[in-house]
Amino acid sequence: MLNEKLKKHRIILASGSPRRQAFFKNLGLDFEIQLKPVKEEYPPRLTHFEISNYLAQLKALPFKKELLPNDILITSDTIVWNDNTALGKPRNENEAFSILKSLSNKTHEVITSVCFTTTNFEKTLYNITKVTFKDLSDEEINFYIKTHKPFDKAGAYGIQEWIGQIGVTKIEGSYFNVMGLPVHLVYKTLNAIAETS
Repeated sequence: MLNEKLKKHRIILASGSPRRQAFFKNLGLDFEIQLKPVKEEYPPRLTHFEISNYLAQLKALPFKKELLPNDILITSDTIVWNDNTALGKPRNENEAFSILKSLSNKTHEVITSVCFTTTNFEKTLYNITKVTFKDLSDEEINFYIKTHKPFDKAGAYGIQEWIGQIGVTKIEGSYFNVMGLPVHLVYKTLNAIAETS
């Protein structure tokens, strides 16, 4: 349905995330995956959704000069916001352990920003989901890190994995946003672009 509306466009997904790629396939969209390396650093003055917005826009920068009139570039970034701190991806087991320990028995926010870029405009939107974890034991945390190696995930966990199944007690907002993409907002925005083009 949406694919038919967007048949004049080339959709470029600039994400190496298998979860985001699967979401686009599930939407029935024809899309290309293009990746360009970006140093994911942001100014320290930024907080909360400003960080993920900035990083999603930063990921679009290397593509801008190459975009053709019918291209829609989609870039995205997810952070976990806990105790007024942005948690990114852990670099090793120790970092993963300390991140998960900090999320234990608390509610945190998962913020995903998505940036849509064409030759005419750039639009960035974000979505926030609140996730509550039970009190995770050290044994549970260590088991999860050893078996799932969550080093490619913001906040050191995937909600669809073992730790989410046994540890998450409450979700307020979009489940798919926690997996890395607010699919409902992407669908809505692409529909709006299709109708105006």
